[in-house]
Amino acid sequence: MVFPKWTNKIPAIAAVSAFIILNALIFVFWYWFSPKHLNVGYMPEQPVHYSHKLHAGTMGIDCRYCHFNVERGSFAGVPPTEVCMNCHTTVKTSSPEIVKVREAFATGTPIKWVRIHKLPEFAYFNHSAHVNKGVSCVECHGRIDQMDVVREFAPLSMSWCLDCHRAPASHIRDRKLITNLAWHPDGDAVENGLKFMEKYHVNTRTDCNTCHR
Repeated sequence: MVFPKWTNKIPAIAAVSAFIILNALIFVFWYWFSPKHLNVGYMPEQPVHYSHKLHAGTMGIDCRYCHFNVERGSFAGVPPTEVCMNCHTTVKTSSPEIVKVREAFATGTPIKWVRIHKLPEFAYFNHSAHVNKGVSCVECHGRIDQMDVVREFAPLSMSWCLDCHRAPASHIRDRKLITNLAWHPDGDAVENGLKFMEKYHVNTRTDCNTCHR
């Protein structure tokens, strides 16, 4: 006998070990390398410090004043410098941050904002289709009126989107309240949402063509 009898178990041990290691690697990539862990909390430094907490929170400026295309177009859009200057021609004109905005406006040079929320090129999302059906900004962007520096609130992954499309009622509200980020229904959120789903003819889809066109 060249090898001891226990060596006959080596192929089985190797197969089981390989199976465990492979599944462990799959779990690591699925869990730790998912958008939930790579993107949530992403908070890049911007060329101009703009506080949503001050503007949308303390001052109560409606989201649609700056993101004026959100109800009509697929993109919410970064507001042009002209929108900032509607107020800042007279408000806090000597602030170092506003000076940057004024210089950009005077020279016609766009401010190079760093994009925070970005879906893959193969995914289609239309802002107007959602907000006009009663989906509030808070559902995807969180309490942005409490963020001094904007960060990514949700993973924006395929599974995250599908969870909402499969059970949308708790995410639907009166369209008049979409920019009231602090609002909560008095009663059951699902019951409240079902009422507006019927009113706005909400019929969510989960087929591939909805998001991959």
